[in-house]
This record gives sequence, structure tokens and C-alpha cells, in this order.
Amino acid sequence: MKQESKKGLVSRRRFLGGAAAAAASLTIVPRHVLGGAGQTPPSERLNVAKIACGGMGKGDLNTVARLDCNIVALCDVDENNAREAFEQYADVPKYRDFRKMLEEMDGSIDAVVVSTPDHTHAVAAMAAIKVGKHVYCQKPLTRTVHEAYALMDAAREHGVVTQMGNQGHGGDALRATAEYLEAGAIGTVREVHVWSDRPVWPQGGGRPLDTPDVPAYLDWDLWLGPAPERPFNSAYHRFKWRGWWDFGTGALGDMACHNMDPAFYALGLKEPVSIRAECPVYNPESFPPWSIIEWEFPPEGDRPAVKMIWYDGGRKPPRPEELEADRELDGNGILFVGDEGKMLGGGWSGSCRIIPERRMREFPRPERTLPRSIGHYKEWVEAAKGALHEGKPIVPGSNFDYAVPMTAVILLGNTALRFPGCTLRWDGERKKFTDPEEANGLLHYEYRSGWTL
Repeated sequence: MKQESKKGLVSRRRFLGGAAAAAASLTIVPRHVLGGAGQTPPSERLNVAKIACGGMGKGDLNTVARLDCNIVALCDVDENNAREAFEQYADVPKYRDFRKMLEEMDGSIDAVVVSTPDHTHAVAAMAAIKVGKHVYCQKPLTRTVHEAYALMDAAREHGVVTQMGNQGHGGDALRATAEYLEAGAIGTVREVHVWSDRPVWPQGGGRPLDTPDVPAYLDWDLWLGPAPERPFNSAYHRFKWRGWWDFGTGALGDMACHNMDPAFYALGLKEPVSIRAECPVYNPESFPPWSIIEWEFPPEGDRPAVKMIWYDGGRKPPRPEELEADRELDGNGILFVGDEGKMLGGGWSGSCRIIPERRMREFPRPERTLPRSIGHYKEWVEAAKGALHEGKPIVPGSNFDYAVPMTAVILLGNTALRFPGCTLRWDGERKKFTDPEEANGLLHYEYRSGWTL
């Protein structure tokens, strides 16, 4: 039976007209784009170039390759990291510099997938957008707030199809969570707690003093990209770059695009009015070993003000009294606090359920009001193919219009880590801090010579 809530978080009209609008468009897919019996005609396959081919990049590569895509170029600054992909696509042109790849193969590329470290997301994605390529970019979308909004503006200007790599956004669990909350399962939500077991890499230390030789298989200058010059060290590459201010976005940047997504999607969160962080003393080189960050979001429409709190490095929210005695909070999760109960979910936009479980069983399943995704990667591929062959692309759920505001909120939390114990005031309309004004200098940084956005 359909549930109508008198205390729902948002009106059904506003809800379906907001976060769900992009998802709704996913149901309008041309038959020939989805394909029928037999193979997809070559003219309707997407020609994809891949930037960064190891680790998560290899997973992105293999996934899009299975979705009627031709892999036409590969780029990686680390030949060892990319070896498996380079061997798998032995006949495909290989590059170290994505700028050269885009210049030389412009006419052969329809779309680009970016899986580099955080500090080169924006420059790689922007280079592709400016030459009209559709872009899939791993999370967090950028390293700075300025980069995030610049990408959104450019994607709109050039009319390209975009998607950020928070894979859980395409899952049914995200939509089911929103439907339960809209149905009034826990009343009006005014507070959300989100946490992660990150970091699982070193954080909180100083810059290494040794200067080993750069390995022959690595182009260190290209790896640095726009970041400030510094000697190579294995403390940065591979993977450990996440813990350094110049290259990564810390635990928050790594996991919040996954774990916070249900709150942004279901509650329609946009610009906060304040951010406050608690952490050990500020380290100018590396992110702190733990942090607790709080955002205040103003009321919007019939949704009241919402407070969201993030925890990492072993910190977690207080244990909910509704949670059964034999259950513990997982390493990654989200907790919605309503005036009539609580919903607890796992990480990566996993399923959220009313606690205790008895209440979940008692609450009638809400009607499905939100269209389900055809798949996180697939919706981007099909949207890009639709843009190329139909002129009427569908809209991926985590397109930059959706992903950028969320990314910016997350990065504002990282800015607050530079002012532990202080409340930062944010003007969302002007995209600047009103207090302290010096925080505005952290919204971006000066790129190294030769690099532009």
C-alpha cells in the first residue's frame, strides 16, 4: 500500500522534480542505442580513450570495454602500473601525456575515462571537455572547489555527457533509501552521520627528506602535473598520494562521494552555510590521522535545516540506542536521524534500513516512485552514444550538475581541516567564504608552469 507521510522530508512534487529528474530521463533510451539481437553496429560503438590504466583505472577500463565501446587509446605516466592494460590492448596507441593523446587522436576519440590521482582529475577532464569529448571521471571529481565548478560550467558550455565515478549512485539501494525517507519511515530528518574506516594509508607525517632516483618506468614530471614541484618519493606514488595535501583529498575525499551520496540524493542537499572541523593540529603537508567535520545546511522548500557530521580515522558517531545489542556500526556507513526514528546504512550508497530491524519489518514497503538506473557505467556509455547518434542524450545520474555540488561540499570540509576548531561561514551564491576571508585562498592554487585548467 502506498505510504503518504504527513511529516515527510520533502513534498513528492519537489522530490521528483529535483534529485530524481536526471534519473527519470534514463528511462527514455532509443531502441537502437540499447541494441537488439546480434552485435552493435560499429558505427554505434563508443570510441573511448583511457587516462590512467592501473588499479581502479584498470577496472574502469575493463568495465566500459564490455559495454559496446572501442578502446582506441591508452595513456599512463607509469608503464609498470599500466603494463597489464598495455599488453591487453597491444595494438592500441599508447601515450604518457594525455594532452598529446587528445591532440593527435582528436578525430578518433568520442569519450574519455579519467582515473588518475585526484590532483590531475580536473586538468585531464577539462582538456577532454574542451575538445568536445564525453567524460567519465573518478571521484572525487576534483581536488579544489574552483576546479569542480569550472568543470561543471565547461561541461554545460560544450554540451558533453558526464559522470563521476561513485558507482553506488547507480544502485537500487540509493533509490530505495530515498523512497523510504520520502514515505516518512523515520519522520523528518534533521541530522545525518557519515563515517569511514579510512585512511588506510599513512597520514599526519612530514615530507620525506630522502630523494631517490625516479624509476625509469615513471615520468615523474607528468605525474606531478599541475602540482607544486617536489622530488620523487615512494611515499607519494603509488596509492599513498591520497594522504598528501598537494595530491590527494584525504579520507573524506576518498569515501564521502560514496558514503554521503544517500544524504545528498534523498535530502537534496546543496550549499552549506557553515563548516567546522575537529582534528589534531593542522599539518601543512599531510592530512590528519583522524577528523570529525560538521556542515550546516539551510532549510530549502519544505525541508528543514540539516546538520551532517563526518567521522574518519577510527572515529564514529555515538552508538544509536535503537541498534540491537548484538550489532555494531560497520567500518563505513550512514545514519539518518529523524524525529520518529533512525535509518542505518552501509558504505558505498548501500542499503539503508530502519533500526531496530523489527521496525523495518513492520513498515510497509513504499511504492517505487523513482526510476531505476540501467547501471552506473552503462548509463554514461548509452548517454554518450545517444548524444553522438540521436542528438537527444539521456542523463547519467551522477552527471557533473549533480556531482559538482556534492564534491564542492566535501572539499569545503577539507578546507575546514586547515582551521581546526573554527567555524567557517560559506556564501553558496557567491561561492566564497565570508569568515574567515583567508580561507578563500584555499579554494584553488597556482598551477605549475605549462598546466592550465
